[in-house]
Amino acid sequence: MPRAPLPFAFLDGDFIAAADARVSAFDRGFLFGDGVYEVIPVYGGRAFHADHHLARLAHSLEGIELDSPWDDDWWQSRINELISRNGSGDQSLYLQVTRGAEHGRDHRFPADVEPTVFMFSTATPARDAAVDRNGLKAITAEDFRWARCDLKTISLLANVLLRQQAHAAGADEVILHRGGHLTEASVSNAYIVSGGRVVTPPLSAELLPGITRIVTLELCASLGIPVAERALTVDELDAADEVWITSSTREIGPIVSIDGKPVGAGKPGPLYAKLRAAFDDLIASWRSGSAPTV
Repeated sequence: MPRAPLPFAFLDGDFIAAADARVSAFDRGFLFGDGVYEVIPVYGGRAFHADHHLARLAHSLEGIELDSPWDDDWWQSRINELISRNGSGDQSLYLQVTRGAEHGRDHRFPADVEPTVFMFSTATPARDAAVDRNGLKAITAEDFRWARCDLKTISLLANVLLRQQAHAAGADEVILHRGGHLTEASVSNAYIVSGGRVVTPPLSAELLPGITRIVTLELCASLGIPVAERALTVDELDAADEVWITSSTREIGPIVSIDGKPVGAGKPGPLYAKLRAAFDDLIASWRSGSAPTV
């Protein structure tokens, strides 16, 4: 079940009750999916790597030719205030910018229309320890999304259909491929472990530059785990010793079966356990307010 929003939201310059948030039916986000978004984890009242998220927001806005309505200091100030108004602690903060609303419907960019800026947050539930014991299930599917998956746009119908396909199959996620090569998963970046090396597809227009991906690769380097960023085939996925997914909401998760076949020994592997412990230490340092370890 989706988690209910925390009491306060931010909409077009004002902090309001989340239950009162309303936008125009003529907003281009509603009519065209013309906008971008970010999801920022919050640990101990601190937005996790907000600088990376704001840099990716700027990349997405530039990619859809929409000027950012505010600079990073403004964004950071409002993000921090929303976190505080919603009780600090652990949250997941959603931020969306659309091209705004004009009276009518025209595919061309409107002139002199203010972007719509919306933020809300939800409480983060305790991490499910059963995932570390039992892992997650995945299926594979052809990646039929659009050609600019490096932009975090609100046009997510393809992702919705793919995630529903996984749900209908009793799986947690769907790992995507184009022309026999892996791209990412429906809401996650994807990795394999082979011969003690972590391998993940290189950044391109075919996949999102995940913030948790950055953290994961930094943690691997700090732990002395070799990493390669290169094209991965479906055959390599089938033969992997371990498979992981990462995202801002899931952090890092071990895939133990794909299309009904076990991955490696059919349980979370030793490199996953090592990285999960390092990730937990990083989050604990973030909650305590000490300097991040990577």
